[in-house]
Amino acid sequence: MHKKIIVIFGKDILKATMKKIVVLLFLISSLVFAQIPDSLKGKWIPTLTTGLGISQVAFSNWVKGGENSIAWSLIGDFSINRDDKPWIFKNQIKAQYGRAKIGDATYRTTVNDLYIENLASYDLGWAVSPFASNAIRTQVSKGYDYKTAGSPNISDFFDPGYITQTIGFTYDKYANIITRFGIAFQEVITNKFIQYSDKKETPEIEKFKFETGIESVTDIDFTLDTNLKWKSKFRLFSRFESLDVWDVLWDNTITGKINTWLSVNFPYILLYEKAQSPKTQMKEGLQVGITYQLL
Repeated sequence: MHKKIIVIFGKDILKATMKKIVVLLFLISSLVFAQIPDSLKGKWIPTLTTGLGISQVAFSNWVKGGENSIAWSLIGDFSINRDDKPWIFKNQIKAQYGRAKIGDATYRTTVNDLYIENLASYDLGWAVSPFASNAIRTQVSKGYDYKTAGSPNISDFFDPGYITQTIGFTYDKYANIITRFGIAFQEVITNKFIQYSDKKETPEIEKFKFETGIESVTDIDFTLDTNLKWKSKFRLFSRFESLDVWDVLWDNTITGKINTWLSVNFPYILLYEKAQSPKTQMKEGLQVGITYQLL
């Protein structure tokens, strides 16, 4: 009986401690982007790309049929990196949000993603370099299930939120391909939508889930042609208690530049997370819009 009480008490302490660590890491991630000392401005290299895509169709006395429609999406990709050997720092915030409306129906959300990543590596002169990273994945705003009657709300900002800390080794000897592998600690945070964090085999309702496992991430930034670029992130994550099951995230964007401000984007995302769905998820789109690199 005493052992059982000690185990339960230990789990509660671990959960409370992990929540504090998660909040601290989130604040550190924000500070990395918000505060850069003046003395280091010459060494930090910032880039900021923004984009707006709009699609619109309108009819008046059109006898062949059709419905008015409008769709728009916003994208933002900010990074600030520093190569100060032997240390290398890479930070990125990527967000996209879009909505669409057909006829008299209400607006529906089409894209809704937020990704933040901070990475630090140390070049020891080896074939691989040790690194530590922190990544955050969530939604920009509310998400809905439009296939169900009433379009119920099924997600919101940081509900769920995925935070992953990884320690391991990275291989970055090629300019276009960087891959890393290490031990990962993943936290799933929810508030209202506990289906993403609650363990069905336990009687308690868990809004916080802590997982340990191994993670592999490969980033590709490849120029296919003069005005055609392919950016890709391929992530694998498996928990130690179930190494035969892997989470898979393959995020691709092919961008073709028409001129300095007009571009064509083809995003394609492949996702498999058994905790979310037993089926493989896929999302793709084609967008022509205004893209401008501010930095």
